[in-house]
Amino acid sequence: MDEKKKPDMSININLDTTPILYTDNIFMTVNEDGVVLDIAQKLGPTNQVRIVSRIGMSKDHAQKFLKEMGKLLVMNQGQIETGRKN
Repeated sequence: MDEKKKPDMSININLDTTPILYTDNIFMTVNEDGVVLDIAQKLGPTNQVRIVSRIGMSKDHAQKFLKEMGKLLVMNQGQIETGRKN
């Protein structure tokens, strides 16, 4: 989010019960009500995938997510290319 709009909050996470779920496939569904992302992993050398998480959000939230993800990726790419953090 934009630095000016970030609420002052502390994020806590229990690493034992909140694993990082790797994805190599994402299926996206959009309709008039919102967006659903089905996060999936390919199952070995087969043509099957397993849904590991489903995330739903409003279209407005999806637009904000897209904008912020784009900024984050551009910033990270710049760090990789220059070898330093901004």
